[in-house]
Amino acid sequence: MIPLTLAEIAEATQGRLHGDPATTVSGPVTTDSRECRPGSLYVARVGEHADGHRYAASAAEHGAVAVLAERVVDDLPCVVVPDSQTAFGALAGEVIRRLPQLTVIGVTGSSGKTSTKDLLAAVLETDGPTVAPVNSLNSEIGVPLTVCRVDVATRYLVAEMGARGIGHIAYLARVAPPTIGVVLNVGVAHLGEFGSTEAIATAKAELVEALPATGLAVLNADDPVVAAMAARTAARVVLVGESAKAVIRAEDVVLDDLGRPAFTLVAAAGREPVTLALHGRHHVGNALSVAAVALEVGMRLEEVATALSHARAASRWRMEVHERADGVTIVNDAYNANPDSVRAAIRALTSIGTPAGRPRRRTWAVLGEMLEMGPDSSALHAEVGRYAAEHGVDQILAVGAGAAPIAEGATSAGTDTRARTSPDSDAAYSLLRHECRPGDVVLLKSSRDAGLRFLGDRLTQEEVAP
Repeated sequence: MIPLTLAEIAEATQGRLHGDPATTVSGPVTTDSRECRPGSLYVARVGEHADGHRYAASAAEHGAVAVLAERVVDDLPCVVVPDSQTAFGALAGEVIRRLPQLTVIGVTGSSGKTSTKDLLAAVLETDGPTVAPVNSLNSEIGVPLTVCRVDVATRYLVAEMGARGIGHIAYLARVAPPTIGVVLNVGVAHLGEFGSTEAIATAKAELVEALPATGLAVLNADDPVVAAMAARTAARVVLVGESAKAVIRAEDVVLDDLGRPAFTLVAAAGREPVTLALHGRHHVGNALSVAAVALEVGMRLEEVATALSHARAASRWRMEVHERADGVTIVNDAYNANPDSVRAAIRALTSIGTPAGRPRRRTWAVLGEMLEMGPDSSALHAEVGRYAAEHGVDQILAVGAGAAPIAEGATSAGTDTRARTSPDSDAAYSLLRHECRPGDVVLLKSSRDAGLRFLGDRLTQEEVAP
């Protein structure tokens, strides 16, 4: 956090100051009193289940020097505002205004945002100090938390931008105005909240609409809905993908035995080989978007290719591949799920299950509920099950009542796939514990709140039964 006095914070947030105006915030800004450190600003929020103002004393004990609050607190100096969330966004905007050397890159899409921002941060860090979100901080609170981690040395800020409705990304783009915007794809994530894929596309396009004429929109040429967003921005546009119309593209894509892609990165500056350490062919598109951003900020093509090849996964439960000593491979990709990301994970699973020049491996798709799918949820789950069966998955285990249609869809495909249901993660664990055998590949995929990521962690520690 760049140092700011309470007087400056009050001016930026249009709040009322209670305490010494010269008190200076120089430490982390946080909404969790336990994460406060000496010099911190504690942002007190009023949520559904807790009132953050009650934890001001805890914030003080951990080193906070002030509170951004909706009412006066006795424990610390404070700036009082009508709405702490809105004021937090205003504060973040002020931080960015004070750092004209900072390049802000916004990233959005129905799936792949977190993996892409991690990859982008790893590449940009080789060129200059970079700040990116921890895990998936992509909301009205997550973006300001990330912004407030920058300092005068920071050169690049990567802002992951999620949306649960129209106007959300437009708001985030006002909090952290991007000069480069990346749109990865448009799928059916949060379809229950948006109502239609057209509404989702409208929401994602808010990122490129917010770009200045001097900025750059990086769009996926392989997604027609995303490519069409070129007409919705004043910024320059670069298309990335595997199609011939992509300016930055991948050629000669191959996968190794664990589904890690290698390809030739093609751009105006030439051609360079890239070998990703990430699992799944879908990461090729993510890497191309990262390459476009890196080239835009002045990195050389060979530097970009090297940085992409050296990057490693940074966030948990995204295509984590664990090879157990007993020969079972666990693929834990259960942080989030929608039909598009599940299909991508299934393709990665079947790729790992059919290594070149080696015997085929038995594949398991352990699938939990995809949340926020709206009135078509059952049909969308059934489609995923059918897709898995048609793509040769050997065993499908649908975990939880909401995921049951997955098994029904798999059975309807009429293949040799064995599809079953399990009432919960404990029952699924017991079944897998006794039926997995050396050589099996087990994919765990679900929305975060379905909890299969913890089942994946549990299986990672186990050996098959004798």
